[in-house]
Amino acid sequence: MKKIFFTVTLLAILKLGHTQSFVDNALLFSRTPTPGSARIQALGGAQTALGGDYSSALSNPAGLGMYNRSEITISLGNATNTTDINYGGSQTSDSRNKFSIPGFSYIQRQSYSKGKFLGGAFAFTFSRTNNLNTRFAYEGDYTESSLIDNFIDYANGNALTPQDLDGDYYYTLTGLGYGSYLLQDYDDNGSIFYGSVLSPLQGETRTIQQREDVTRKGSQSQLSFSYGGNYDDVLFFGATLGISSIRFLQDQLYTESNFRFSDDPTYDPLTNLQLDENFDIQGSGVNFTLGAIYRPIDFVQVGLSYVTPTVYDISDAYTARLDARWNNFDYFGDQSLYLNNTFAEFDVPFISEYSLNTPGKLTAGAAFIQEYGFITADVEFVNYGKAKYSSNIQGESYDYENDIINNQYRNVVNIRTGAEFRKDIFRLRLGYSLQPNPYRFEDNIDRAIQTISGGVGIRQEKFFIDLTFVQASTEGRRIPYTVPGLASPEATLKIKNTNIMATVGFPF
Repeated sequence: MKKIFFTVTLLAILKLGHTQSFVDNALLFSRTPTPGSARIQALGGAQTALGGDYSSALSNPAGLGMYNRSEITISLGNATNTTDINYGGSQTSDSRNKFSIPGFSYIQRQSYSKGKFLGGAFAFTFSRTNNLNTRFAYEGDYTESSLIDNFIDYANGNALTPQDLDGDYYYTLTGLGYGSYLLQDYDDNGSIFYGSVLSPLQGETRTIQQREDVTRKGSQSQLSFSYGGNYDDVLFFGATLGISSIRFLQDQLYTESNFRFSDDPTYDPLTNLQLDENFDIQGSGVNFTLGAIYRPIDFVQVGLSYVTPTVYDISDAYTARLDARWNNFDYFGDQSLYLNNTFAEFDVPFISEYSLNTPGKLTAGAAFIQEYGFITADVEFVNYGKAKYSSNIQGESYDYENDIINNQYRNVVNIRTGAEFRKDIFRLRLGYSLQPNPYRFEDNIDRAIQTISGGVGIRQEKFFIDLTFVQASTEGRRIPYTVPGLASPEATLKIKNTNIMATVGFPF
């Protein structure tokens, strides 16, 4: 086992290998579904022009001005994420199930009125804004490249010396590869270059069995402190202070095994290599929401709201370990070193602290209401390219990551529609929403998120209950590593999130 101890921290060095994680997470934490009660979820999340629901605190606090009584609610939910994966024609499927309390609220009606000002309501609400729980795995044979090629390219491209890889650069994946003997330095008349005993010869075909297991856990949530007021039952206005939080864990285990070489089928130096990476991200942030609803005539309501960018302070702990299981391999060919089980790892978690600003959202909506129900629709403008990282640490810059975010993501217009039918105390609801592809490029992967929903409810004077079924579907792609000039393995993902939710309320 070849291992050194942590002596020097160079954040810029570690970030070189993890830029894509920052870029991916900027979208992950920005592209949230529309949260809310079971009633609002059944309506596809369309709520900007509606009111009388605790969800207004998140979307348009002007809707709180429509309350005529106080209220306590609690929501219960069960979410199932199912991922179907295609990797080189091999099909696999995995799922993760999570029970949660996605929301609760306390609404205090303010009975004070003066002239045309008819009072309003204060609200304290909790909402789970993003479910981050998922799990998937894929495996298959691949001949074009290996993770080892990524190590070799990094070491050669940065003109690293063995002292570099045993020193500051040890805290990169390439450093761990060197520490596990998966790449080797060679001296060519005083010039150092890198290769591997596992690289194919010129013209030789190397076949590798590759597998990756990814598990994500966590969520984003928001505590909202809100007020909505009522002016003459015509104009409603409101504001929210939101305290947001992120808790996200990701464990990814990448394995290469069964190395086969066409020119020498008996050559078998390695059983497998396993790279285990763990991300632990925690953060808290703040935002503000301002909104208004205007009722020009009794059966028409139009709404407008703006959510400022959420400014998160984030602590990010990253660890990595690379195991190589050799077959008693004579590494130098002179019987001076026989390899069996080797590993290299970070001695301590690498801690990064930074800020993330997720983009603001501007939403407009309309609702058409009559005795037997209503129809409503929202359009929401958001520019995912405006997500931005920053740091107060001197010398630390995220300009490179921010440039990639700005060039990779674009602005979109999200659409949400819903309808409710009323009969006595019974309610029937249907909804649909579309979040278009946020990427600027097209690559035959449909990253739009389409959501269909439906639900039922019962409303009585001192009690109500709403039940909802929501299913969202999208596609994605997983690339475990890249090597300039060589093809990289790709797994395509079809993702479905199914959520069954109930909200119980007690007006008083």
